[in-house]
Amino acid sequence: MANLGNSGSDSKVILLIEDNIDDERLTLRALRRNNIMNEVVVACDGQEAIDYLFGSGSYAGRDMNVMPAVVMLDLKLPRLSGLEVLKRIREDSRTKRLPVVVLTSSEDEQQIEQAYAQGANSFIQKPTDPGEFSEMVLQLAMYWLLLNRTTADRMPV
Repeated sequence: MANLGNSGSDSKVILLIEDNIDDERLTLRALRRNNIMNEVVVACDGQEAIDYLFGSGSYAGRDMNVMPAVVMLDLKLPRLSGLEVLKRIREDSRTKRLPVVVLTSSEDEQQIEQAYAQGANSFIQKPTDPGEFSEMVLQLAMYWLLLNRTTADRMPV
């Protein structure tokens, strides 16, 4: 079983912000099926995502030294839209450099432009085929958890 990141408590966390239970299940199943055992925190709406990221609400008191290695963000969310979540992520010094991948069923060119204008690192249309969806999740996890380097990643001296 792979844990794409450091071992133990330093494991790279994935924040999945998704209100569609079917897409949530497909994503979690794809990660498990591909032996990606990183912790996945699921937020079912935009406000829950903000609470997790900033240690408020039901996440008050969480270890704020542990930030996600990647945020997988749906745009169509209740309470706060995905674009509003993205805006808040980019406005705060604690989260502004977090990699954010927008995953949506939308083909709306304006939404794509808005997502990039708000600071999305990537915009991906969710495949409708379960096999293609699983492959997309694998490729995202491999890139953002294994290949992508951030200043938080420290090379051994």
